[in-house]
This record gives sequence, structure tokens and C-alpha cells, in this order.
Amino acid sequence: MSIDFGKTAQDYKTHRQGFPPAFFDKLAEAGIIGAGKRALDVGTGTGTVGRGMALAGCKVTGLDISNELIEQAQILDDEAGVDVNYVIASAEDTGLPSASFDIFTAGQCWHWFNHQRALDEARRLLVNDGTLVIAYLDWIPLAGNVVELTEKLMQAHNPNWTGANGTGLYAHYLKDIAEAWFRDIETHSFDLNLIYTHEAWRGRVRASAGIGASLPPDQIQAFDRDHADQLARHFPQNPLEVHHRVWWIVARK
Repeated sequence: MSIDFGKTAQDYKTHRQGFPPAFFDKLAEAGIIGAGKRALDVGTGTGTVGRGMALAGCKVTGLDISNELIEQAQILDDEAGVDVNYVIASAEDTGLPSASFDIFTAGQCWHWFNHQRALDEARRLLVNDGTLVIAYLDWIPLAGNVVELTEKLMQAHNPNWTGANGTGLYAHYLKDIAEAWFRDIETHSFDLNLIYTHEAWRGRVRASAGIGASLPPDQIQAFDRDHADQLARHFPQNPLEVHHRVWWIVARK
């Protein structure tokens, strides 16, 4: 399945809510982010993690392969009143100077990377005792909830999509991180409900790998019409409470 998030950049900017303030509060409480710290956010997309770190006082560089997503990130940064430096490059080959960052973050994107090469690049870029953070904010399908309905519909419209039935937990990454000679490895998580109107939830789902980033326009429109109809039939309450899980790994170089 060919994925291009640039195709869905507008929905991505408008409807993906991004990591909640509580996530950044926990990073700040742990001393990971804070004033003057130099942070690189790879796979930055529309900048949700980088912007949150910038609001906490970090000096942030955001990196992505999609110019379209970076353009949307810059609009959101202007609205938030923060200044983030952006670079178009891959997480495995950033072209940035060695030992130039205190923090290396990857939010909602680690599965797209070659893990060994990305970890090698993280070690190269981090100062000694620098911090690696790999984080996810995932919708969680539960029996009878709106996510379950949405995922079944996504599978019907895109049989090549394999992202259904996730738990929001990525324990299999821990082995790679330990073998890359990171230490003090920790995992953290919390659950929350994000509030979406029907329109916003449809936009959020369009801005996903299984729909807007992979299907042709006519199939995206067909899915969206079907999604709107199913939401109106089975979840008429508006707005919706959508179950999510925030999960992250912290490790030290």
C-alpha cells in the first residue's frame, strides 16, 4: 500500500488533534523537556510534538520527508506563537551535526522507519546522556465503540489496510532500543477520551494511512459518505467521545 500523507495534509492539519497537554506536562515533570533544551522531532508531520516542546521552552528542529505537512506545521506554529526550524529529510539520514541535540523524539511515526538505522542516527545526534522519546497517540477499538465501527468500515473500503485492532502498546520496540545501547529504558501510558464532532472525526479518519494517504479521491469520497451515514445511524450523539491511549518510551544515550 503506497502511503503519501502529503495528499491529506489539509485534513491532517485541521482534524488531527495531536498529543494532549498532559503528555508534555509529564515530560516536563521528568525533566526531559524545558527551557533551552535542544530537541529534534523526526517524522514531525504537522508538528504536534515539536510545537508542544517549543511551548515548553525547547529549541526545536522538526524533520519530515513531506514538504506539504511541514507547510501546515508552520501555519499551526504561527497560530501558537512558536518558532520551529524545519528540515526536509528522513529520520535515518538527517544530515544534521553529531551530538547537537539533548532530545530526539518521534511521535506517531516510528513504525514508518528502519528502526536500526533510525536508532543509529539518534545515537549520533544525541549528546551523552541525551534522551530518546518514542510516543504514540492511538485511537482504541473496544467492543461496540465508535472506533470499532470506523475500523470495520475502513477495512471494507481498503482491504490492504492492516492497522485495525491496535492496543496502542509497542513493547516490541524495547528490544531494538536496548540492543542499540540505550539505557534507563522506561515506558508510560494513560488513556483519555478525545472529543470529536461527526465532521471532525470523519476528517481525522480521512487523514490516516488507510484512507486519505492511500486511496484515490473517488474511493475516499465513497468511504466518507458511508462513514457519515454509519455515524448518523449508530452514534447519533454529537460530539463523540473517542477512546485513545497515549504511550511512550523514554531511554538515555
